[in-house]
Amino acid sequence: MAETAVAGRLSGALNRILAGDCIEQMRRLPEASVDLVFADPPYNLQLKGELHRPDNSRVAGVEEAWDRFGGFGDYDRFTKEWLKEARRVLKPHGAIWVIGSYHNIFRVGAELQNQGYWILNDVVWRKSNPMPNFRGKRLTNAHETLIWASKAEASKYTFNYEALKALNEGVQMRSDWMLPICTGHERLKGEDGSKAHPTQKPESLLHRILLATTNPGDVVLDPFFGTGTTGAVAKRLGRDFIGIEREASYRKAAEARIAQVRRLENAALETASSKKAEPRVAFGVLVERGMLRPGEELWSLGGRHKAKVRADGTLVGQDVKGSIHQVGAHLEGAPSCNGWTYWHFRRDGGYVPIDVLRQQVRAEMAQHH
Repeated sequence: MAETAVAGRLSGALNRILAGDCIEQMRRLPEASVDLVFADPPYNLQLKGELHRPDNSRVAGVEEAWDRFGGFGDYDRFTKEWLKEARRVLKPHGAIWVIGSYHNIFRVGAELQNQGYWILNDVVWRKSNPMPNFRGKRLTNAHETLIWASKAEASKYTFNYEALKALNEGVQMRSDWMLPICTGHERLKGEDGSKAHPTQKPESLLHRILLATTNPGDVVLDPFFGTGTTGAVAKRLGRDFIGIEREASYRKAAEARIAQVRRLENAALETASSKKAEPRVAFGVLVERGMLRPGEELWSLGGRHKAKVRADGTLVGQDVKGSIHQVGAHLEGAPSCNGWTYWHFRRDGGYVPIDVLRQQVRAEMAQHH
């Protein structure tokens, strides 16, 4: 009931861009109403003077008023306020991503911890095509840092581990991501041909974040919406979004952009899931349902060992009886054994792993659900 009531109060903000100051707008949102916050706050770059390339052409950097603060004290107060409101609107098991550069990310990280967020990872986004350091007085600034944190230490945050592993060609995803900056057709331009936003983030970055830490139907809040990368990716991936943006030109660009996005079909939104997350099926269920018969023989791959199925869902071998796992471990002289992949039944002259039957039951359970 409580979840429904919150959703009802939130419905007017879903998949919309709220105009105005992010702190004021977040205060109007219900407590514990969003699943994830993605925040790309002002970096407080502290730029002084114009920057030019070696050929004396001017670099289009961040010069907007929203990135100017009186000093670190002002920036820290701003950070404290918006993080406080972000934490209030997060659900108990929600999480936040904040992206920044060396100018601000360490100050943001300290405030996250001060407020009770629990840092899960810092991620280095290594840009495959960074802007060089034209003055030649520092290293090329080739990365930005993201902090991923849950609302609290005990939060049961979403992490689609298997989906990220599949995205990374079957290898566990690392905390250093090589992705290009926003260029080409993805870069939004104003009527005069200039960048619509100086720090537009690439959709590939948000795709990875939302795929990893949200599920279809989740609500994603972006309090610094800009030209709407978060909203565009959220809509495509079947997530709901709430954007907050005070600059009218950015809102206009974001609305036009998101209107062109089409949500993927449900089948395309399905992702690889952990075996642990799948419903538990006891071996005895296969016997009860007649998928395997009492007295039927099961074989290890290669036919080296065999055992018979008993009516209670246990196996009996030459000198051992017990579960599919216990009997397999005993016959192999091993400390443990995954009986689901170890044991096979004979069909049409071949050997089929009993796990095929378990997956069949799981599919029927999911269909019923």
